[in-house]
Amino acid sequence: MLRIRRDLVDAMVGHARRDHPDEACGLLVGPEGSDSPERFVPMLNAARSPTYYEFDTTEWNAVYQQLARDDEEPVVIYHSHTATDPYPSRTDIARAGEYAQLLPSPHYVLIATRDPEEHELRSYRIADGEVTEEPVHVVEVADHG
Repeated sequence: MLRIRRDLVDAMVGHARRDHPDEACGLLVGPEGSDSPERFVPMLNAARSPTYYEFDTTEWNAVYQQLARDDEEPVVIYHSHTATDPYPSRTDIARAGEYAQLLPSPHYVLIATRDPEEHELRSYRIADGEVTEEPVHVVEVADHG
């Protein structure tokens, strides 16, 4: 289960809305080993595409190095789907395999922005090409229980 603060959900959804019709992408980070997202890190979609996202290599390297210095890690990797269901595509699953070499076991959050009035947010674990949806529990304040 992903337990996440409402302000972090609002930040991800806001980023997805601002970048629409292109996909938005970014991270929620937290202390190493905590599995608790505490900080919002929006990233640039270097592909600038409505159907594909790609972290900018220079930005990714800088963020990754800063996280290592601060004893933080990506807890959530998020991106938006602008016209489809918030379910990982084949490309998303392949990318998760690449991230597995660098990251412990992030949650993959997808946000559908095709409806201008409402969004749909879902979270997954992706390991060895297998996608497992997980419940998302949104809390108003940090809830470590």
